[in-house]
Amino acid sequence: MPLDVAAREAFLAEPHIASLAVEAGEGRGPLSVPVWYDYSPGGEIRFLTDGDSVKARLIAKAGRFTMLVQRVSPTYRYVSVEGPLVRSDPTTLEDLTRISARYLPPDAVSGYVQGSDLHALVTFRMRPERWLSADLGALG
Repeated sequence: MPLDVAAREAFLAEPHIASLAVEAGEGRGPLSVPVWYDYSPGGEIRFLTDGDSVKARLIAKAGRFTMLVQRVSPTYRYVSVEGPLVRSDPTTLEDLTRISARYLPPDAVSGYVQGSDLHALVTFRMRPERWLSADLGALG
């Protein structure tokens, strides 16, 4: 069963590992890679990556991308969202800390942030436009 708006946004706001997909060019399938991200209901999806990475170049060229998050333990649930790249900016210390804190234990965040090359990172923002979702445990 599809999730209602509140349920899909709440699920996307949880700290899942996302599968990011972006068009890779003629004769190729889309590039699909795992990423950490940040999302608050009603807002933009943010993720960061090395500005010279393949995914960064492909997103800049395509101007849009898709993210899929899922839970595989009962009940299986997923949210897929696609939309335009709203903007990309140099990653701030606040962005890096906020996203890292969603995925790392509290005592590991500072070391991870200090060990990252902040000057190489870019934060991408996507405005969710098209949603697909399901909770297969709600089938009956």
